[in-house]
Amino acid sequence: MADQVADDVAGRVAGRQTGPGAGQRPEPAAGPGHAARGAVIRDALGVGIAVGLSGFAFGVTAAGSGLSVAQACVLSLLVFTGASQFALVGALAAGGNPFTAAAGAFFLGTRNAFYGLRLSQLLALPKAVKPFAAHWVIDETTAVSLAQRDRSSARLGFTVTGLSLYVLWNATTLLGALGAEAIGDTAAWGLDAAGPAVFLALLAPMLKTATERAVAVLALVLGLGFLPVLPAGVPVLVAALAAPAVLYVKGRGERARSATDEGRTR
Repeated sequence: MADQVADDVAGRVAGRQTGPGAGQRPEPAAGPGHAARGAVIRDALGVGIAVGLSGFAFGVTAAGSGLSVAQACVLSLLVFTGASQFALVGALAAGGNPFTAAAGAFFLGTRNAFYGLRLSQLLALPKAVKPFAAHWVIDETTAVSLAQRDRSSARLGFTVTGLSLYVLWNATTLLGALGAEAIGDTAAWGLDAAGPAVFLALLAPMLKTATERAVAVLALVLGLGFLPVLPAGVPVLVAALAAPAVLYVKGRGERARSATDEGRTR
């Protein structure tokens, strides 16, 4: 009996089957890996297509603000961060100074640097690939990557989201700019509001917590309040103060509650 058990264990270690059915090749298990990869690709494509199509609105807005088709396309190719692009063309359309408009767009784009710090650890891409991947570090690719359970899925989600979104965003930017150029005065058709409307539609579902909603409301109040008195583009910079202001108030409230709780337990 002991010899039989030993032979059985040795056979399993060696990768062969013993006992009944020995010699038969086991059926390959359809592991969850394939299904998981399919789900990642499906979700990534969904995000890439849904957001990529909004490049049409940017193309229309860019043409309505006075940019040529070539300028709008170059912005999408080289900048490739929707919020910053909308902020830039919006400030230019309002008659703002180009440097002020660029400063507002740059400020909005700095969030991608913080995304990059997190994704650099998560994806662990080769050094030769990182400079190219950095161009795709935006809200959508970060969200899809962080939603995955392992590095392989995160890399797949990042790649599929970035590629589909980049291709569609640039293609629809071209179509939107050409269409607006053919239409003529986009303001007469109300198309100048397409960009801000799409941006708000993308932003609204992200406001899930009370803190995020408070930041959004305060930013709206600051932006609209200073709009009549400050040059175009500057109210966007002022509105950015909403985040540290809300976090400061929230921190003070939490410290006060902690002090009250400690006083009650004594």
